[in-house]
Amino acid sequence: MNKKYIPLAVNGGIGFGSWLKPKQLLVLGEYLEEDQEIELTTLQQLIVKVPEDELEEVKRKFEEEGLHYYKVGNYVKSLRTCNFCKGEEEEGMPVAKELNRRISGKEVPFTLRPAYTGCPIGCGEPLINDIGVMKKKEHYEIYIGGQSKGQNAQVGKLIADKLEPDKLYDIVDKILDIYYQNGRKREKFSRFINRYGFEDIKKEIFNKN
Repeated sequence: MNKKYIPLAVNGGIGFGSWLKPKQLLVLGEYLEEDQEIELTTLQQLIVKVPEDELEEVKRKFEEEGLHYYKVGNYVKSLRTCNFCKGEEEEGMPVAKELNRRISGKEVPFTLRPAYTGCPIGCGEPLINDIGVMKKKEHYEIYIGGQSKGQNAQVGKLIADKLEPDKLYDIVDKILDIYYQNGRKREKFSRFINRYGFEDIKKEIFNKN
C-alpha cells in the first residue's frame, strides 16, 4: 500500500533574517525519503512532505526544535519579514510575531501573502505583497493589493496608518474576514480588491456610511 504524504511549509519562525539551525536541518532529514526533493519558496519557507501516519509525531518533533510549520494551500501564508537590522524592539519584532500567530493558516479563497517591514526602507517588501505592514516611527501602516509579478503588477494601496498594535491586528482581521466572506473561489486578493472596490473595503472596515 502506498504511503500518503502531507505537505507542510516549514521555517525557523520570525527573527533576524531567514535562518535554520543545524539541529533543525537534521530533524527535517529524519522524516524525509532519501530521494525526496525540498522546495525553497520565495516566502522564506521550505515545503516538505511527511508521511500522514507520522504527522503528529513530526509536528511534536518540529516544535521541540523550534521549527514552525504551516498548512499548504489556500491559506494565509506565514509573514514575510525584513531582517530587523535596527533591532528587535525598534523595528517591532514582537508585533510581527503576534501578527503572524494570529493570521497564518487562516483559510482564504486563494493563497494570500502577507509581509512586514520594521522601517520605511521596506526590506520585507510590504508594498508588493497582498497585505503589507510597515512600521513608521512608533506606529504602523497597512497596505493592500500589492502584486509583484505579471502584467498586472502593482503597488499596494495604503488603507490605514498611525496604528497602535491592537488596532493593526483588528484591521488585518477585518480585511481577511471581508476577503473570506466575499471572495470567489481561487480569486487572487488583488483581483478581489479590484472587483469589490478598495473604497468599499475601507468603508466596511471603518463602518463608514
